[in-house]
Amino acid sequence: MMQLLVGLTVIFVVFVIYEVFKTVSRVDRTPSPAASPEPKAEEAAVAPVVAEAAEPAESRPAQAERGVQLRNPDTGEVSPAPTNYRFAKKWVKEALVAEGLLDRVYKPAELNEAVTGKIKDALDKLKTLEKYRA
Repeated sequence: MMQLLVGLTVIFVVFVIYEVFKTVSRVDRTPSPAASPEPKAEEAAVAPVVAEAAEPAESRPAQAERGVQLRNPDTGEVSPAPTNYRFAKKWVKEALVAEGLLDRVYKPAELNEAVTGKIKDALDKLKTLEKYRA
């Protein structure tokens, strides 16, 4: 009797897990009626004006700076410009050295305030190079 109860419990748990995963992984392929795929011509003409007016002038440069994308000229890989050297991709670090902006690739243990300032300047210069712009 105990084995039957354990068997039914296991089957029930497997069924519940299956249903949960099926629900979570389901992709809604039908567009919702509230969100139309194309805005009407009237809405399209008004939307850019409203968006520009609602956005203060001080936030525009900050958003542009965060949105900088770097492209690896060898592989074509695009990644966001790193704000911290520790989290920079390996090809970004190698590009800093290849362009002569840094003398070598630094290890995390070698980072101090003097090196960090030099790295920040080098990253800013790399963002301006047309070769690496995405």
